[in-house]
Amino acid sequence: MGEKIVLTQAECLRTGYDMDIGGKVIVLRPSALPEHCREAKSQLYFCAGGNGSKANPSGRSVFAVSLQDGERVRWYRGDVLGIAKPKILSEQERLQLSQIRPPGALDLQTHESQYSGYCFLPDGRYTSGVWLCSVQEVWDYIEMQKDYQHRVMICDRDDFCVFEMVEGKVTYPTQEAIETHRKAQEQNGSMELRL
Repeated sequence: MGEKIVLTQAECLRTGYDMDIGGKVIVLRPSALPEHCREAKSQLYFCAGGNGSKANPSGRSVFAVSLQDGERVRWYRGDVLGIAKPKILSEQERLQLSQIRPPGALDLQTHESQYSGYCFLPDGRYTSGVWLCSVQEVWDYIEMQKDYQHRVMICDRDDFCVFEMVEGKVTYPTQEAIETHRKAQEQNGSMELRL
């Protein structure tokens, strides 16, 4: 890996207080990191929420997960430079992001997982799956991963693929299958979303 680069506003999609940063990869200001960590620690974190994560926040706390080592930390909204451009994440940071369950996910000790989520690098490498307890958690996982991952796959409890997205485009199920399911749901008077 090359020389450590300090990330600036140029590596951000958006900056400022008028945006919601919850569920996004954020860039911390270099000055927010302790001086002895600035060279070794990445400025990239996944924002898991907090009163400071909302647009025009009323609070300051931002809860985040390091994409360097998975450490859960609290920062202040003023420590956040902006939302990261997807292209700046390294392979290791993408793999670390793939291991984060969506904000608000149910406790696995008291709830049974129904799905598992996987993310793949372009060369096919991936890490272990992430347990997801509901359809809502599946959609939240897809939403938080889709801009940063080459391939996102969701499997059911029997490890059969029920959803796949490659480079932001749904490849399974096909659009035709989705449309057939939607029409069947309308005819039955139900709009239940199922995977």
